Amino acid sequence: MSEHEQTSPSLDENQIMAERRQKLAAIREQRVAFPNDFKRSHFAKPLQETHGAKEREALEAEKVEVAVVGRMMLKRVMGKASFATLQDGSGRIQLYISNDGVGSETHEEFKRWDMGDILAARGTLFKTKTGELTVQATEVRLLAKNLRPLPEKFHGLTDQEQKYRQRYLDLIMNESSREVFFKRSQIVQGVREYMVAEQYLEVETPMMHPIPGGASAKPFVTHHNALDMPLYLRIAPELYLKRLVVGGMERVFEINRNFRNEGMSTRHNPEFTMMEFYEAYSDYHRMMEMTEGIIQHVARKACGGLHIQYQGKTVDLSHFERLTIVEAIKKYNPQYTDAQLNDRAWLKAEIARLGGKPVLSDGIGGLQLSLFEECAESQLWNPTFIVDYPVEVSPLARGSDTRPGITERFELFVVGRELANGYSELNDPEDQASRFMEQVKQKDAGDDEAMHYDADYIRALEYAMPPTGGCGIGIDRLVMLLTDAPSIRDVILFPQMRPE
Repeated sequence: MSEHEQTSPSLDENQIMAERRQKLAAIREQRVAFPNDFKRSHFAKPLQETHGAKEREALEAEKVEVAVVGRMMLKRVMGKASFATLQDGSGRIQLYISNDGVGSETHEEFKRWDMGDILAARGTLFKTKTGELTVQATEVRLLAKNLRPLPEKFHGLTDQEQKYRQRYLDLIMNESSREVFFKRSQIVQGVREYMVAEQYLEVETPMMHPIPGGASAKPFVTHHNALDMPLYLRIAPELYLKRLVVGGMERVFEINRNFRNEGMSTRHNPEFTMMEFYEAYSDYHRMMEMTEGIIQHVARKACGGLHIQYQGKTVDLSHFERLTIVEAIKKYNPQYTDAQLNDRAWLKAEIARLGGKPVLSDGIGGLQLSLFEECAESQLWNPTFIVDYPVEVSPLARGSDTRPGITERFELFVVGRELANGYSELNDPEDQASRFMEQVKQKDAGDDEAMHYDADYIRALEYAMPPTGGCGIGIDRLVMLLTDAPSIRDVILFPQMRPE
């Protein structure tokens, strides 16, 4: 803030804005208020990396000329000389503005500029007596006037809800927030690198579907006026990606948004980013290997290793355990007996006792899964693949050839939450058609999340889909894990919020 504002913290924000609007009006009378003719030559961080360690005399001898731009985050006015700190997209650099360098008229004008203004400066690099790399300005200009006061500099932006609603302000004030989103970009790039190295082709499939499919979830509904028909924002890209496998694209992946009309929580946002990938002539074992490889690759890239900290505890990404649903239940609840875990009445009662809602129509497998979610899922801190899910909760997964009622499916859990879901794909069109019919029955009985019957997908399978493995990885949850973020809202730039 300007000196006036710093000494008057009680100054009303509206009064500050009124003063700044007056300053802007005065600028408009003199010249173009928001010029766009300054060309930057250098970014702050590379300048610090290249010249920050040099001795004062050596740097002075080089006469390094620079043109920098950024937001003024600090300002110290001292008579004939002033200092300012500019923040650009890469970092910060200090300016030295003096009557000798820019002229007394420009320096006086600079003194009227405010914290948060966007400035440009041209000059030569030097080191101050305290050793700080600084631009000795020969030119300084105002490029964009900031009308709203920034949060008080010593406390920054600390209100969590305001951070999510005004992400632009959060990014200005909090380096840790900027770091999360730089790291997110690195993680997504790392996923792409890994997939391309494994000979996968990146594709794009529709976001608006005539029939929602590929997952059990409630869709968002919209309407196409020209065709006069309902459309659904996609809940998953799965059925389109598998159509591509039928067409001979043997290894495909897509990183993009899914939309699910469900509640919001620390791990749920109605729109979220998934990576789904499919590989012909493979199975769920290969998908587990791929998932492990992807996560380890991006952890090394973003975190520098496989032992990371999450919410004060170490996560070991060097080893991925594999357990069945029953093995996981018994590992964390050794008091349960095999007889109890195969007794429907006991399972329903135990799920209810633990606070869950058993689906009364579920068989033993579905009830075991519900019990697992209540008593074991949150215990899975280090990466654990839970394998061999029941058919009744896996309508798109291939059934086991040797164990009736079981599918070749896994889910990956890390820090007590699901991170990935994959399986050997069901490629028998008749079996798939009957499972869709079973889903339709559930939908007719009132299950909003049950799947629709997709006749075109069945038609595609009737042209023969090779044996295939597929998997989906939640990118937001992966970023949460690798950036130590407690909430999904911390890793989505603009999370969904209730209206103010």
